[in-house]
Amino acid sequence: MANSSRAPGRSRRLRAALVVSAAVGLLATAGAVVLPGSASAASTLGASAAERGRYFGTAVAVSRLNDSAYTTILNREFNQVTAENEMKIDALQPNQGQFNYGNADRLVQHARSQGMLVRGHTLAWHSQQPGWMQNMSGTTLRNAMLNHVTQVATHFRGQIEWWDVVNEAFADGSSGARRDSNLQRTGNDWIEAAFRAARQADPNADLCYNDYNIDNWNDAKTQAVYRMVQDFKSRGVPIDCVGLQSHFTGGSNYPSNYRTTLSSFAALGVDVHITELDIRNAPTDAYRNVVNDCLAVARCKGITVWGIRDSDSWRSSENPLLFNGSGQKKPAYDAVLAALNNGTTPPTGNPTTPPPTGNPTTPPPSGGCTATVTPGQVWGDRYNTSVTVSGASTWSVVVAITAPQKISATWSGSPTWDSSGNVMTMRSNGSGNTFGFTTMMNGNSSARPQIRSCTAG
Repeated sequence: MANSSRAPGRSRRLRAALVVSAAVGLLATAGAVVLPGSASAASTLGASAAERGRYFGTAVAVSRLNDSAYTTILNREFNQVTAENEMKIDALQPNQGQFNYGNADRLVQHARSQGMLVRGHTLAWHSQQPGWMQNMSGTTLRNAMLNHVTQVATHFRGQIEWWDVVNEAFADGSSGARRDSNLQRTGNDWIEAAFRAARQADPNADLCYNDYNIDNWNDAKTQAVYRMVQDFKSRGVPIDCVGLQSHFTGGSNYPSNYRTTLSSFAALGVDVHITELDIRNAPTDAYRNVVNDCLAVARCKGITVWGIRDSDSWRSSENPLLFNGSGQKKPAYDAVLAALNNGTTPPTGNPTTPPPTGNPTTPPPSGGCTATVTPGQVWGDRYNTSVTVSGASTWSVVVAITAPQKISATWSGSPTWDSSGNVMTMRSNGSGNTFGFTTMMNGNSSARPQIRSCTAG
């Protein structure tokens, strides 16, 4: 929605699998999921979502980073952030040709220091344009828009996981038409042009289209966006994801076919993201349903709530978020965390970013199965590893970690440890034949996990 009081809104393809693995690796900062000697449900939203191969994020206002109560919840609960207003056109380029990145840089630096993924929001939008852009039209406006996309995406290259390249370009109602805006009047290809410029400027980020009121599969606006994405995919226009804002007015506003909408967009070969979730009065059932629908669609990569506490919300009088104004968890929070912890959808695919040094080793088959190691995403203090088992549907794999390294989290298997805490036996748990884990380096950046055995049954 175009309300200026809020923000509605790596090789090219650090694809979804790598994004998922990155989210899982954030467990070290987002909350423990599985620790040596214990197996317990995740205690925070980001940790639990990451265990399911997703992220759980929030919109952040830089002005609130000085609020310790706010940042405590932010750093504890979430593993992804979206700038509420700091990356919009009027904030970044208040005067033509003069870019002001200070607040946006501060947000990105905070997020990255906490191991959080960052969503860039938004490169091209009819709203929250600075006055100089509002007064433009035609070719002059088109060139100014493309220059803004290029300059901003280039500035943040390598720091942004997803860009909302274009925001809210379709009209409400039953027409299924594009929104009449100054950008639309530069020509119907303006959205395509923005995506192509963004790809050239930041080839390793995923590029998304983001909109509100595209939650109900039967709505004309939803169908219009679907046809645009379908057309883009058929012609090779670079689009990787669709964002559904999902600003619901209450439980009754949550559509029963929401899962159909998510899966239908995903079937086009794009990821789907729930980008700006808030629900009037925070009904537990509606929040739970949204989470379950995302978990049921493999290409639904995560959920972002639009703010942390009710008092931070652009809809503060409606109390639509997971924490009240005092920062206390609401029943909707408990419902969301329980839904995430009960989810069974594992990460799909394998990371493609190699570790900084060394190579994983795969032993010869033992007991009728083979365990193959794929290195995952690497951060300064930790790294991910995926292991794929072949030759057996039920199995146990023994993995050894070199001290002082420690496994901080696992997914898609049932782990136990020996008394040292450095030898893990991972058993199949019905989540498929690929499991993974995050290893904290603890000062040892060269050692890699070793597969000692793979036993069928």
